[in-house]
Amino acid sequence: MYKVEVKKVTVDNYQEGLKKARGLIKADLVLKNAKVFMSHTGEFVEGDVAIAGGVFLGVGEYAGEEEVDLAGKWLVPGLIDSHLHVESTLVTPSELVVQATKKGTTTFVVDPHESANVSGTKGIDYILEETADAQANVYVMMPSCVPSTHVDDNGAHLAADKMAHYLDNPRILGLGEVMDATAVITGEAEMTKKLDLFRDKVKDGHAPFLSDKDLAAYTFAGITTDHECVDYEYAMKECRSGMYVLIREGSAARNLEAIVTGIVENQTDTSSFCFCTDDKHIEEIHKEGHINYNVKRAVELGLPIQKALQMATIQAARCYGLKHLGAIAPGYQADFVVLDDLEEMQVHSVYFKGKVVSDQEDKAIKSYDPELKNTIRICDFTADKLVLDHEETYAHVIQMFEGQIITEDSLEEVPYAMQDGKKVFSPNDVYQKIAVVERHKHTGMVGVGIVKGFGIRGGAIASSVSHDSHNIIVAGDNDSDMMIAVEELMRTGGGYTIVCDGEVYETLPLPIMGLMSDEGYKMVDKHLERMIPKAHEMGIPEGMEPFITLSFMALPVIPEIRITPRGTYLVKEDRMLKSPFI
Repeated sequence: MYKVEVKKVTVDNYQEGLKKARGLIKADLVLKNAKVFMSHTGEFVEGDVAIAGGVFLGVGEYAGEEEVDLAGKWLVPGLIDSHLHVESTLVTPSELVVQATKKGTTTFVVDPHESANVSGTKGIDYILEETADAQANVYVMMPSCVPSTHVDDNGAHLAADKMAHYLDNPRILGLGEVMDATAVITGEAEMTKKLDLFRDKVKDGHAPFLSDKDLAAYTFAGITTDHECVDYEYAMKECRSGMYVLIREGSAARNLEAIVTGIVENQTDTSSFCFCTDDKHIEEIHKEGHINYNVKRAVELGLPIQKALQMATIQAARCYGLKHLGAIAPGYQADFVVLDDLEEMQVHSVYFKGKVVSDQEDKAIKSYDPELKNTIRICDFTADKLVLDHEETYAHVIQMFEGQIITEDSLEEVPYAMQDGKKVFSPNDVYQKIAVVERHKHTGMVGVGIVKGFGIRGGAIASSVSHDSHNIIVAGDNDSDMMIAVEELMRTGGGYTIVCDGEVYETLPLPIMGLMSDEGYKMVDKHLERMIPKAHEMGIPEGMEPFITLSFMALPVIPEIRITPRGTYLVKEDRMLKSPFI
């Protein structure tokens, strides 16, 4: 499935390796007195770990040219993030790898469909080039849905013929999350071409709430994973269908507790489960952790540490056909983590291919194609485009929830005010306005809807990160502040911004495709440390990550109701509404 690039073995070094594995001559490096996690069997053994040429030789009693006494510390395989969008961290891909590796993650399975939706293959190439020399394994899944659906207005179109030349790249593992489940289930021609192109590789899924028969068709088409499960019951449906469930714990979507609690209560076999972050801010990675946090949280919920570690290592490696990763065993690549505290997953040091991962704090931000910086293209945006006529009937309201990115379509009576002699929707403490401004092709389209559960008062919040087409999304309780917020992101070339009482409170510029900062993670952290508490102060619930949650309100593949530049979209009905009023 995946061809591993290995150093050519000659008779001489093969014979030498055999002698080192047998302990007849010294290994290059030996970690002495470790408590070693054996991911194949799910047990810890005490002993020495021998390494040569970047691979493990064996576990037992060894002598080395270099020896490191771990004095009883725990040694586990490098952790694997089974699915993530590096753009959602808000920093450059190389920066994310540096920071997440410090938390023990040594392998990243990246889906660059955010970049591809803005800049096409140039966006994909940027991710590949940025991570080419990383001290970690960075693999890429080819984006399957660019655009995500037939109702999206994005910056590029990625057909099967544009993907073909990537197949020979050893870092391309397969087809990225197939979000257009309908196209798969009905056998739509272009989707069938993509599935056929990657027929011998992994195909990631994105299939929340499919019926039993639709799920059967989806998996029959060769989809092998899904990270969109929000509860244990649906996760089990997918496992029974032969899929791997990638348990997600990101900034906005936190599904780990619901799924792991079900696993623990039902004593479920965990061999079809892995961990992923999907979308997680760099600020939260620093605060909580990365995949090490998923392991820690699962253990807190009652899952045995051995099971959690298998989900974070060998099972993820098997899922993606990475036969050289995920275990401390002879012949496996020597990626591993030394832990001071096992249950807290407190990292002491990280090794990649048998060498300590070096401190790269001062690594400069790489230069990038100037075309990736000028991606906010908006024309004819005026305040009147934010006005929503009130039609004295019930309206489709986007009901949001803390800790989730799913929504409910709620038909409700909403408030109005008189403006220029006519009734218009008037936000209050319960209902606010939400809009998406097309930013790729100067179309001038603006879709306006009504949201409940977001709670913002006294201003507006806006982002050029809005999944997956990444137009500008803005929510607020008055048109004036919403207008200021959109204009601010036009000025900065994209980013996050908060407007309060007619003034820009703070903006985090994200000039790389309107998705990532080129100022470094410390500056990103500095902005978010001020902006996120301010958003909560303005009424957004504490259990809701303001910016990432807002960004998903534009994604028309997650039930039940979304907002796009064309208007309010009813996902299950595949129906666009120019006005939310019925």
